[in-house]
Amino acid sequence: MSQTPDTTQAPARRSDSDTRFFGQPGVLANLFGVELWERFSFYGMQGILLIYLYYSAAQGGLGIDEGVATGIVGAYGGAVYLSTILGAWLADRLIGPERTLFYSAIAVMAGHVALALLPGLTGVGVGLVLIALGSGGVKANATSLVGSLYDEHDTRRDAGFSLFYMGINIGALIGPLLTGLLQKEAGFHWGFGAAAVGMALGLTQYALFRKNLPAETNHVANPLPQGKLATYGIAAAVVLVVVGVLTWVGVITADRLANIVIGISAVAAVAYFALILRDREVQGVERSRIFAFVPLFVCNVVFWSLYQQQFTVVTIYADKRLDRDLFGWEMPVSWVQSINPVFIIVLAGVFAALWTKLGDRQPVTPFKFGAGTALMGVAFFCFLPMPGGENTAPLLGLAGILLVFTLAELLISPVGLSATTKLAPKKYRTQMVALYFLSIALGTALAGVLAGYYDDTNESPFFIWVGLASVVTGVVVMLASKPIHKLMAGVD
Repeated sequence: MSQTPDTTQAPARRSDSDTRFFGQPGVLANLFGVELWERFSFYGMQGILLIYLYYSAAQGGLGIDEGVATGIVGAYGGAVYLSTILGAWLADRLIGPERTLFYSAIAVMAGHVALALLPGLTGVGVGLVLIALGSGGVKANATSLVGSLYDEHDTRRDAGFSLFYMGINIGALIGPLLTGLLQKEAGFHWGFGAAAVGMALGLTQYALFRKNLPAETNHVANPLPQGKLATYGIAAAVVLVVVGVLTWVGVITADRLANIVIGISAVAAVAYFALILRDREVQGVERSRIFAFVPLFVCNVVFWSLYQQQFTVVTIYADKRLDRDLFGWEMPVSWVQSINPVFIIVLAGVFAALWTKLGDRQPVTPFKFGAGTALMGVAFFCFLPMPGGENTAPLLGLAGILLVFTLAELLISPVGLSATTKLAPKKYRTQMVALYFLSIALGTALAGVLAGYYDDTNESPFFIWVGLASVVTGVVVMLASKPIHKLMAGVD
């Protein structure tokens, strides 16, 4: 292995000569590692979070009402995507993407430590707030840091991102397996502790090698004007005080969290759309593209409100309805969360090859959005023929349903952010990315609210109505794909 390059020289991204990590720049290994461990901890914790909330004290849980528990999980998931906006703001205006990623990773680790060590709702409250804020910062900046390793003409870029996302899915695969096993055999706090250790490993590795990242990763793109920092600091303090007071007087409660996140996300989305459309500099083609983004935004909300049921309804289903017997040993509930990453790893390349082969003949972006959302609804219809009764549903049946989840995801998720950046007016590129994440925040929080209507003793109405809403939304968008595509004004 060659010597670590001197960081005072030209950054590695300016040359194709650094091929130390599977043909990619050596520093990609550091970002690959920290993202793998962050996803390990994130999905490992989330795999056991819901059952920890609603399991009885005798089972090691907190005994919270099931509907309230799903709302908390939905609110937490929505908050992760909401906090990506804060993470992007810190990177662009205050400390740069690299420092934001580093401090965000510390927040994630601290959150997992809180869940592992602090008892009861105190650990849940402190832990989930820290993890949501930290994960948003990591999510907002990790991808941009990977991009900083390559010159715009470097042909290795796509392969580098593929390798990076492989790390994400490896972490998502292994995390629930280990934390679920520890939860089952030793208790919930051992599972949360494993997530904390995983994040600590990733953070330690990243801290040791972060100096090798290009100097540009510390660049603050749009620094705050002098004297403005105090103003923003005061505003942040006021917000924290208001939240504290509202919590103390009982306005902000656990059973209202998901609705609060939905409200904040919806208001922020409307405000962003209004801000962009009222700008007189956004005219002609750019204005048309904003109108094209509106149905895609709505479609994305509906898709994520069903897809994120993996951490709510699917978890309850795995706990109460799934036959988890494996040759006389009961499989941990969280292991079902590792099924989707396996399918992603296997099928992502297949979809990429398919779109490449089809070229100009592939479906237009609005049709892909509609097809993914409709297929997501079909996945919920697939629950209907599953056998009734407690712990009787076959594992292969649920795996088949999660395969449909994955096919739907690969139709809509990979193209979502790409389409957003292409439709964005030059003046509002960052705000459009924020809008995209707001659609996911809104859908994820909505998933928690919808899950409150799930009844494992009479589940067919839930699967029918939720699935039908998604199918109808998807079909409408597919039928309208031509006029939507026309509004996109040459972008696809």
